[in-house]
Amino acid sequence: MKISDIMKRDVVSVTASATIGQAVDLFVARRIGTLPVVDEANRLVGMLLLSDVLELVMPDFVRMIEDLDFVHDFGAVETQKPSQAILARSTAAVMKKPVSVEETAGLLRAVAMLRQHNLRDLPIVADDGRLVGIASRVDVGAALLVSWGISRSSNTTATGGT
Repeated sequence: MKISDIMKRDVVSVTASATIGQAVDLFVARRIGTLPVVDEANRLVGMLLLSDVLELVMPDFVRMIEDLDFVHDFGAVETQKPSQAILARSTAAVMKKPVSVEETAGLLRAVAMLRQHNLRDLPIVADDGRLVGIASRVDVGAALLVSWGISRSSNTTATGGT
């Protein structure tokens, strides 16, 4: 099975000149965690991750402490919001280098890329680099599990089974 068989074709993306504020609006409105960044020809040039945007307001001490289990809440820091200057920055200032697979890639390659780059979503590109889809870790994993050919009714002892 190819990644093009399971990818979502309706991909929300932004340009490198879009602001962080515009990206935040998309993250919230579409309830997504990855925004592919494209150029004017819709070629993938970067990726903006929700986690990277959240890092913009994360207190420095969180990056220095390995074990946060003892912290119940962060007090006044919990209500910290990004400044207008941060929200006005372009996505190009925060985006990561693009990670993608071509639409002809197999599912195991997609899983390997998701795992290797610790991603939840993987942009899918055509041969010319144009963004044509996106697939989540769950999309790819579920498709692989279905390809194993194990019937749903063969194992109903798991939690939630009938």
